[in-house]
Amino acid sequence: MSTTPSPDPSARGVFTPELLDRCISCGFCLPACPTYALTKDETSSPRGRITLMRALEEGTLPENDLRLQEESSFCLGCRACETVCPAGVEYGALLEEWRDHQWRGPGRPLIVRLLTFAVNSRLRVWLLGLFRRHARTRPSPEGPHLMLGCFERALYPKVSRAARALLPELSAPASQGCCGALHAHNGDSARGRELAVELGERLPGVIVTTSGGCAAHLADVLGRDRVREISEYLTATSETTPEPSTGRPSADRTSAGRTGTDGTPEEPSRPGIRIALQDSCHLRNGLGVWREPRELLGRIGEYVELPSAGTCCGAAGSYALVRPKDSRRVLDAKLDEIEAAGVDYVAVVNPGCYRQLDQGLRRRGSKVRTVHLAELAADLPSGHDPRTD
Repeated sequence: MSTTPSPDPSARGVFTPELLDRCISCGFCLPACPTYALTKDETSSPRGRITLMRALEEGTLPENDLRLQEESSFCLGCRACETVCPAGVEYGALLEEWRDHQWRGPGRPLIVRLLTFAVNSRLRVWLLGLFRRHARTRPSPEGPHLMLGCFERALYPKVSRAARALLPELSAPASQGCCGALHAHNGDSARGRELAVELGERLPGVIVTTSGGCAAHLADVLGRDRVREISEYLTATSETTPEPSTGRPSADRTSAGRTGTDGTPEEPSRPGIRIALQDSCHLRNGLGVWREPRELLGRIGEYVELPSAGTCCGAAGSYALVRPKDSRRVLDAKLDEIEAAGVDYVAVVNPGCYRQLDQGLRRRGSKVRTVHLAELAADLPSGHDPRTD
């Protein structure tokens, strides 16, 4: 006799019941939540938002309740709550389902509609990078492949060039298209999955990314074995990767961060350079990748751990454009930390974080430079300083 519970006939069917039922309302998530830290308002915490989700699902709140629209938007989606949850709540998946429902039609922010439209076809993505000097190669039938990123190829084309300098075996066809992460995190998870599947078919084998958010989305759809973020790929292939075609020593070929024949740690390649890191939320909280970028940075220079390196910078994909004032409120304390640390660089592993920190530090007139980890790994060991670009 089956013991599977019957569906609740009164439920609206917005959420997967198994996901929504898992929360035990313990409150461990509250201290981990950036928006709760800003407001101290229970409603703006993961526990409070799940309470709203349940009210929506059960019909005790009308679908047009302003709190539903506000809190589905105010959440950064950083998934820090997942790392402290004893019940294993998949909050990121719940947030995607919530926005799929809440951001339908006119409920979807205009800027989100414009951004997703811009990357909804391979042609539009190709046009974004048409006049930018991002990495380009012919397609490879086997891989490994470099995922170029939709807006990264236009805003930060040097990142993909640096990745190819470090790993010349990566193919980088310009016609590859979007991975769908932007859609999945902004109210269209079905299209997000479709785009990820299409990208996986065009790039068979292992896909290496320079974007933590894209890596987490692709891994969720295609499988963890298909996807590697560049820092974990570099550390995993540190003994076997061929020398870059540019002649520069790659980060995985530098002796820094390793031990010598006598067992003592070897010096970083540029010991006078102080480097901090801003984690990608989805990379750290979704995929559990955080040691690898620190290991690489320790090989390059003097690594400095920021107290809030593992917390959100406020970029959160489209969040900085949808809610710029709240985004800056999250960012301000982090900028104070970066400047107080006395570092030369703050390294990032995600294009959204790149834009967020770079603009924030420039507004302050700071001397600290924001760079992608791949840029540092390709440039500093060779003696080139990215600050001169």
